[in-house]
Amino acid sequence: MDGSRVGLAAPRIGGAPRPGLCTDCGLSRIGDGKACGRACQFIQPDYDGLERAVHGRVAGEGDEAFFGVTRAMLRARLEPAAEGAQWSGLTTALAAELLRSGAVEAVLATAPDPEDRWKPMPVIVTDPDDMARCRGMRMGFSPLLALLEPARAAGYRRIAVVGIPCQVHALRALEAELGFEAITVIGTPCSDNTTTDRFHRFLERLDPRPETISYLEFRADYRVELRFDDGRKPRFIPFLKLPLSDLPADFFPMTCKTCVDYTNRLADITVGYMGGDGDQWLIVRNARGAEVLGRLGDRVAVRALTDKGRRDAAVKGFLANTERAAGGLPLRRMPDWVRPIVAWLQPRTGPRGLEFARARVEMKAIETVLHLRRAHPARIKNMVPGHVWRLAARYGLRPGEGENRGS
Repeated sequence: MDGSRVGLAAPRIGGAPRPGLCTDCGLSRIGDGKACGRACQFIQPDYDGLERAVHGRVAGEGDEAFFGVTRAMLRARLEPAAEGAQWSGLTTALAAELLRSGAVEAVLATAPDPEDRWKPMPVIVTDPDDMARCRGMRMGFSPLLALLEPARAAGYRRIAVVGIPCQVHALRALEAELGFEAITVIGTPCSDNTTTDRFHRFLERLDPRPETISYLEFRADYRVELRFDDGRKPRFIPFLKLPLSDLPADFFPMTCKTCVDYTNRLADITVGYMGGDGDQWLIVRNARGAEVLGRLGDRVAVRALTDKGRRDAAVKGFLANTERAAGGLPLRRMPDWVRPIVAWLQPRTGPRGLEFARARVEMKAIETVLHLRRAHPARIKNMVPGHVWRLAARYGLRPGEGENRGS
């Protein structure tokens, strides 16, 4: 194992990702060659069955239709905020406390590669202080689940996993046969991913000194925040001024365009930002998730969730642009003189808080259906679960002949 300290190890990972729709969660790199067929969300996801196994029931109506099984939803932040954290450091603090209390013996997480701060490096963390090294965003696929075998070989029986939805679906599908005594899952909502190399090309379009960018965050106020390690003050770029329309059509891989789980429905607790309106957004999904959060006690400051604006126009506009793009990025060029006006209006009149989160989840449902119909029509029947169809139906997208699992 590699790693500069005993408490954080980066085992060497062999193998390769599967061809086709694959986010390289790591299953294809372990010994069981048939694991992908049983577990991959891009082959035949089973959210209803796995929700019953993990949470004891399937998601209901109301906000559960958007976000999955919910025991509690909170707007929260760690106080004081952790130094160098992407938001306040809540995700890594939860994992660190599990280690510190002895509730788990190891955490599977993602740290920055020593050679590239933006490249993900799967690690096994056993020292709670080393969770700080996993703070921040990475861009690129991380074969996190390939660490299940070395973790088991090292004798760990109670583990936690900090992962994104496609990793967590695969983990949950195989959980009963992995041989661990207990697995606690701290999930993060996913967003559109890309390769690390292409992300560097994106950074080059944002700043003349991209190598100095140390932090990038898509914020709920419709701006991207950039921080720098050369002493410059942070920059805030409105979404509408991002150079997304200049990127190649395949900048975001097809897997991300056809994701069916944006909010990590199978995690014990989901920690994100979409519904946080400036804070972090917690979805406590079951008793284990409540226990994880409870370990931090009054270190977590909680406020009421906000729910402002209307999402309909934004989602309908996204639908129209995605259809128009015919496989490219779902954006049209806007006249330069209009951009500052719309950028000023968005955070003031656009959806905020939970309504912002609902909008993003509906957009992902729409994107999934449209891109699969265009690029992989034969996969729709097995790949699109019922909760995605129910969200897309509000905008006129319903299963056609042969597209529903019941057909």
